[in-house]
Amino acid sequence: MIALIAFTRRGCALGRRLAEALPGTLYTSARLAEEEHLPAARSLSDWAAARFSDCEALVFVSAAGIAVRAIAPLVGDKFTDPAVVSVDEAGRFAVPLLSGHVGGGNALARRIAALTGGQAAISTATDVNNRFAVDVWAKEQGLHLVERAAAKAVSAALLEGIPVGFCSQYPVAGTLPRGLTADKAEIGIVVADTAKGRPYPTTLHLVPKAVTLGIGCRRGIDPAPRILEVLDEAALPLEAVKAVASIDLKRDEPGLLAFAKAHGLETVFFSAQALGEEPGAFPASDLVCQVTGVDNVCQRAAQRAGGRVFLPKTAGGGVTVAAAMGEVSLSFPTEELL
Repeated sequence: MIALIAFTRRGCALGRRLAEALPGTLYTSARLAEEEHLPAARSLSDWAAARFSDCEALVFVSAAGIAVRAIAPLVGDKFTDPAVVSVDEAGRFAVPLLSGHVGGGNALARRIAALTGGQAAISTATDVNNRFAVDVWAKEQGLHLVERAAAKAVSAALLEGIPVGFCSQYPVAGTLPRGLTADKAEIGIVVADTAKGRPYPTTLHLVPKAVTLGIGCRRGIDPAPRILEVLDEAALPLEAVKAVASIDLKRDEPGLLAFAKAHGLETVFFSAQALGEEPGAFPASDLVCQVTGVDNVCQRAAQRAGGRVFLPKTAGGGVTVAAAMGEVSLSFPTEELL
């Protein structure tokens, strides 16, 4: 969701154009709200705070200083802040103020400039120097960037002309961007199922956000502590998980549903017959078969919903967990990075 705000009649006119094209929701001051037939932001600080929590991007159709003062108390870091862009009411300059890479502020500023016929004022170092930006690439490819400090080290090395290693468990289409190397390096990027291996002294792990967890658990148990423990042991970031899968007997399991809801995960449930039809060899349990009608729930469910199982069944505390990775398609930018 994109929220826009304007404070003058001319600004509202431009804001309407942008809100329709992006799309987004345009707000204005209490003074102009009735006249412009727009929702009012009666307190700019309160409006900014609310939009920081419920929007992916904020656009101020105003002087940059207004935006800076409004967001200053709210700024956290580039990995969690929404994108913030200011654009003057004539549409001449779109300035990304916050979260240019991870939040997409630079891309949004370019979109706005294209709509207004203006110019995007991009100031991030990798863009100015036309270097590979690992955080932008990770976002575009649907990869979770695990180590923030290592990401900064990668960017610094690329800007200084120090070779950065790159290896991937999955095929990557395109040509390795300038600055990255398949040879040994002190700093490197690894794309893999988990963040366990460390082929470089300083390693940045990128994990596809395509993981499905297969879960089995005793009735009435809270599976969350055990699930998180398994993820930690496997060096599998929760941010890479997109769904949880289980047998349909667990469709109303409070603990499982609460875990999925707390982390914004999709839930998928299958019948015992459907799980039993999954091809392959699975760790079997006679007790599970007696209770559910199928000899294995977690690994069969992970495979059926998620694809390739890379974390087989692990059991403990009345909970079983397995993980499968969905399809991963990666490519480097087609344009040459000079």
